[in-house]
Amino acid sequence: MSEPTPNEAQRELIESTAGTHLVDAGPGTGKTFAVTRRYGRIVDRPDVEPDDVLLATFTRSAATEMRERIVDHSAYGLRELADAPIRTFHSHCHELLQEHGYAAPTHLGLDERITGSTRILEDELIEAERFREFFGGFRDDHPEHAAFYRALAEPGELLDLIGELASKGIFPTADGWYRGGESYLDGDFEAFRARFDAANRPRNDGRKQSALREDLSDFGRHKTYRSDAPSKSELRGGRGTKRLDDDVARAVFDEDRDGLKAFVRDVYFEYLRFALRRNYLSFSFLQLFAFVLLCEDERAREAAQFEYVMVDEFQDTSELQFKLALLLSGTENFCAVGDWKQSIYSFQYADVRNVTEFEARLEQFAAELNDDADRVPFDATDPIRIELRENYRSTASVIDLSERAIAAPAASGDTVAVDPDDVVGLSSNAPFDNTVVEGIRHEDEHEAVLSKVQAIVGNDDYAVEGADGEPRPPEYGDIAVFTRTRDYGRELLAAADEYDFPMAYDGGIELFRTDPAKLLLAWLRILETDADRGWAVVLERAGYAFDEIGRFLETGSYPDDPAAFRDGLHDLESVGAVARRVLDRYGFAGDAADVLLHTVQSVHDATTATRGELIRFMERGVETGSTVDVAASAGDDAVTVQTIHAAKGLEYPIVVMANMNAGRFPPRAGGSSVIEYRDPVGLRQQKVYSAERAHPHVYDNWRHDVIRRCLPQAYDEERRLLYVAVTRAESHVVFAAGEDPNTFLEELPVAVEEIEPAVESLDREEPADAELPFSVTAPDGPIGHSPHSLMDETVFEAADERSEAGAEAAPETRGMDFGSRVHDFAEAYALGDDVTPSNDHERRVVDLLDGLSGERYVEEPVTLPLEVDGRRVTVSGIADLVHVTDDRVAVVDYKTDSTRRARAEYRKQLSVYYHVLDEWFAEKAVETSLFYTSDGTRERVEPLAVEELRALVRATESPSG
Repeated sequence: MSEPTPNEAQRELIESTAGTHLVDAGPGTGKTFAVTRRYGRIVDRPDVEPDDVLLATFTRSAATEMRERIVDHSAYGLRELADAPIRTFHSHCHELLQEHGYAAPTHLGLDERITGSTRILEDELIEAERFREFFGGFRDDHPEHAAFYRALAEPGELLDLIGELASKGIFPTADGWYRGGESYLDGDFEAFRARFDAANRPRNDGRKQSALREDLSDFGRHKTYRSDAPSKSELRGGRGTKRLDDDVARAVFDEDRDGLKAFVRDVYFEYLRFALRRNYLSFSFLQLFAFVLLCEDERAREAAQFEYVMVDEFQDTSELQFKLALLLSGTENFCAVGDWKQSIYSFQYADVRNVTEFEARLEQFAAELNDDADRVPFDATDPIRIELRENYRSTASVIDLSERAIAAPAASGDTVAVDPDDVVGLSSNAPFDNTVVEGIRHEDEHEAVLSKVQAIVGNDDYAVEGADGEPRPPEYGDIAVFTRTRDYGRELLAAADEYDFPMAYDGGIELFRTDPAKLLLAWLRILETDADRGWAVVLERAGYAFDEIGRFLETGSYPDDPAAFRDGLHDLESVGAVARRVLDRYGFAGDAADVLLHTVQSVHDATTATRGELIRFMERGVETGSTVDVAASAGDDAVTVQTIHAAKGLEYPIVVMANMNAGRFPPRAGGSSVIEYRDPVGLRQQKVYSAERAHPHVYDNWRHDVIRRCLPQAYDEERRLLYVAVTRAESHVVFAAGEDPNTFLEELPVAVEEIEPAVESLDREEPADAELPFSVTAPDGPIGHSPHSLMDETVFEAADERSEAGAEAAPETRGMDFGSRVHDFAEAYALGDDVTPSNDHERRVVDLLDGLSGERYVEEPVTLPLEVDGRRVTVSGIADLVHVTDDRVAVVDYKTDSTRRARAEYRKQLSVYYHVLDEWFAEKAVETSLFYTSDGTRERVEPLAVEELRALVRATESPSG
């Protein structure tokens, strides 16, 4: 296939490499193509090396794609570009700190250091638990902030606040705030006054009261203010008044916030110290310390600067990332590529003003960074603007719809501030335009969506472009259903499951609201307190009727099988072991179960959480809907369900924009944090604790109630979300609503038809059912097992182990935690890490490994496919050690047991590994063995036949209480 030829705008971007550039790269305009070609052109110059060019992206996958595509456009290969600075901001900051950042914390007055062993904490759930641990100690050490503790609804909101302040470059020091950061916290009265005046301006040429005065008609309703609050009439003025008095703006804005700022500074600074002392940095802190380093250390800054800097997806940058990019620029060869219409990540602190106010911010930030030293080379730069206008994805009809979407009101009374002149018009490069844009509605929207999808599949009226460029009838895999919230996706997938519908969810799932998590939480509750809440879930899952469950709960006498299972769990010494046993019992397998197991174990290992605290952690996850990313596949020809956020950057022939309902898109406003930061009013407190009256009370802050009415609703981002959703479509767009369509659907030029759903159940020869990462069981595809699920785990009960081992058994052998540590050591030593054995078990592992020649593979994943009674089954596990020599392959599993009583069960495990490796290495003899670290004995194990494994699977799947 010949190389595509750049269009005129793309060619300008590729060839114009000197100076400062702002590139408007709309959806489908070949941005990645042009950026990678530009990079290749730069590095192919004789005086430029890859290390002279920074290409910043926002995901690791994007960096990988960029690197691979650059290879096609330059003289460099993948190996040569492997270490080139084509990476995310976070990873580049990590590299920078590893090389130069040892003493970076000292610039904030911290004595701690950043070392080569400092870990990057990527898991937000784990960081939330660590912050909770930190905050408990902080409260004990700082009783002077008691009033703020009493007002807080949830300590986690302080972690969000710290992340937001860090994204704006507001950092604490030992005695204040870094580089005048306190001025940001104080806010900007003049900027607030302008917004106040706009909201307070009488309407209809002065005949109608201002929007602000009207909004304040319910001032004080359902609120309890302190005694210093004005009355409603004092605030709004007398009857017939059209606007608030001018001095109200100053009275609202001015507030004694010294105590609040001191509290936030103390929490922020002490949490930085806590993280460093526990040897980890979050993504926010990576960027924080990199920024401080580049500002304060001239030698490090000069060493870190590049001749060329390119930033992709610039609309997703935060204020701090903009400043970091400037500090990393050794010249004015700076290129920002983005599209303000696709800025949808404000919850990750992205600031759309980085694009919409690029010139002003460039001048402002450069001046701030250069106020006391020459740090960046930008001086009143007039950037070169390039607009990519030719769209290679969508038809002209879809493009027209998207441009209407970006200017559509999101709610009643919403004032759209989009200037049509700011929207760069796109032209379509599609070979044909047969676009269908339509809307459907029915009170049972889930059934309506499924019915519509079935009507589309195979229908020539919805033809899409085939591989040969010609129209073809659509398939299920051509369709994506987008939703504003995750809840709808879960509901839709549940409906799809009833019809054997080929549909899969891709994106973040609310992990602790899944069935595996609910059952694990139930068993943890049972272990902790024998709680009725736990037993009710378990017994209902086992199939008992409600009246039976009631009798069990009333008497406290439970059926034998679940009671025995509980007793077996009591003997396990680690939370991870309990989680594995529970997931195996119910046959939970796949990505969602793996993520749940990893998350629970990680939180338990990475914090000081007890089992009871872990239960509360999971309960908080249920309450807040904490999410993790899980990709589920229902087959090649399946409908994809995604949130709009997860769909950004993707494209589909047909998009169904579902859940176009009032209150769902945009979502109804939720409660804001007690302490929050907002431009231009700075740091504010929504509720305050006071003991001014007879009884201490947490009062509402009247100033906050007025301020929030002066600041605009966040509807601009909702419009951008709609724009992103529509622009994912190549050919057709269908909107779907229930009984109460939203304002978007009412305002867009879309004919909405009331349809009567008629979903047909599918009978597919190769099932591709709706696979819910949160469903209880796997679909009719391969049924997943692990070797552990085939084993009789009663042999592992710690009580039995101790009774047989007697007093001679070393205490350290009595639990899975110790076994995990030995396994971790064995893996590290086999991989050549610098580790030293700390006990006799590990020393015996060293002796074993040192005596092996040939190739060694550690923690090798293996999957054995089986046919069991006409069903497809997989048994997947991890082999500790695979030792390969010229003529044979040996599988070795480490065991820390002090007896051999579990040998027969381990044989099942090794048999799975044997049959996989026997196929992989057909020309070599395969042997399996157990290595008992308690005495250094290695014992050969004769594997079971495949038919014997099938029998074990049958036995595992037989019904049990």
